[in-house]
Amino acid sequence: MILHHCMSARSFRPLWMLEELGLPYELKMHDFPPRLREKDYLQVNHLGTVPALTDGKVFMTESAAMCQYLAAIYSEGNLEVSASESGFADYINYLHFGEATLTFPQTLILRYKYFEVEERRNIQVADDYAKWFLSRLKSLEGKLSGKEFISADRFTAADISIGYALMLASHLGLSEKFKPEVSRYWKNLESREAYQRALKVQEQSAKEQGVASVPAPHVR
Repeated sequence: MILHHCMSARSFRPLWMLEELGLPYELKMHDFPPRLREKDYLQVNHLGTVPALTDGKVFMTESAAMCQYLAAIYSEGNLEVSASESGFADYINYLHFGEATLTFPQTLILRYKYFEVEERRNIQVADDYAKWFLSRLKSLEGKLSGKEFISADRFTAADISIGYALMLASHLGLSEKFKPEVSRYWKNLESREAYQRALKVQEQSAKEQGVASVPAPHVR
């Protein structure tokens, strides 16, 4: 299995999954964004984005889908929720909520506050989408009340999907605005051994492969 990854990008989701599962894999590091910095990467993924995952004949480019795939194929039911379980709807909903609802607005913050050239940056847009992101966390606050995980009373791929969005928020300086239940949930997730291993693996791999090892941005 080969995972193409940039420091703390969406590809951290499948990296974290692989560490949770204890599967062997090869991690190929790239400077962000690879479509601009490594033209040869377009031969791997025509979109020029990370993640890109190959598993035999399987090729995938969507981080939440990779989490769902890895859980379904390799976790023996431990990191997924089956359709026959009462937590199935929450599992599917929040697996995709982490990307579609929580990560999307943060990409606009990244673009208009950090990545655009100076004359195209727009702090108003960035601030508006920061508020948009924080408002979407309200749905988590109620759902997590008295619970350790988001579905089926156990850790699943849905927690990784949401957890990455909270990780990105911490890089953007937004975690200080988390409400108590979300803050408790995030502290629980980032204390997991597999999460900590994934952090170390990406940093070590970046250094070994000559890639910048500091997430961009990282404003904590």
